[in-house]
Amino acid sequence: MAETPTYAVPSGFLGVTRRDPAARFVVAGVPLDIGTTNRSGTRDGPAAIRRASRMLVDGDHPQAWIDPAALDLGDVGDLPLALGDIPGSLARIQAEAAAFGHLITLGGEHGITLPLLRALAGRIGEPIGLVHFDAHVDTWPDNFGQVYAHGSVFHHAIQERLVDPTRMIQIGIRSPVQRSVWDWTLGQGVTILSAQDVHAATPDTVAARIRDVVGTAPAYLSFDIDALDPAFAPGTGTPEIGGLASWQAQAILRRLRGLDFRGMDVVEVAPAYDTAEITALAAATVAWEYLALMGGAAG
Repeated sequence: MAETPTYAVPSGFLGVTRRDPAARFVVAGVPLDIGTTNRSGTRDGPAAIRRASRMLVDGDHPQAWIDPAALDLGDVGDLPLALGDIPGSLARIQAEAAAFGHLITLGGEHGITLPLLRALAGRIGEPIGLVHFDAHVDTWPDNFGQVYAHGSVFHHAIQERLVDPTRMIQIGIRSPVQRSVWDWTLGQGVTILSAQDVHAATPDTVAARIRDVVGTAPAYLSFDIDALDPAFAPGTGTPEIGGLASWQAQAILRRLRGLDFRGMDVVEVAPAYDTAEITALAAATVAWEYLALMGGAAG
């Protein structure tokens, strides 16, 4: 039992007070939400996720048997943005992210993933694999004329060769989508597991499919909280019914040990629409589960 009650845990992610950018694992918030297409408010996501993470510091992970908060972990706060300027904000995020090693990013809208991938692919020197949980494919060439809106992030990532689409898998997809966008995505070599596919399978089967697609080369995890059904994550800007349950996402993540993840983000938490912090806690738990995977891999 921790000596500090959860309500008094410091405000950093998992109560971390260390702000060292040279830590093995660096947590950063990116409160960007000017490219959203429905309900705004994800600028408040990083703070809400950090607050909810206090529920995860009262012991070890019950499968990995490590305390993710005890890893070589720093929380550097929120990255600077260019007010009202999407391209300018993406450039600033990329420049900041390039200075960190293994980055765990709390969003913010899903558009932040593009500069994070630019920074990571530039550091690795080749396209990377991608495990993408979402209700939406996010491969639209633009959203209502805005080419850098949050629904276009992976269109750009594929075209810029930041990710290898043959090593990219999307899990939980179920939103309305134009057939041309769907066909383009599949035509690039992307693997799509719809929410219905996940419901009809077991976590072991889904995790095995992820491993088959991603392989052993470097990869990135991007988790849009609207991959979860609104019953489990109401606090998001673009909710879609029929999504994953929290236990399904957690069970799949726990079966991904050994993949060569080099970074991750959890995005699209909009606290104004949340109920009893359940969305923020789900997002915090996704990052906690990821750190448990990485901590186990690090020994």
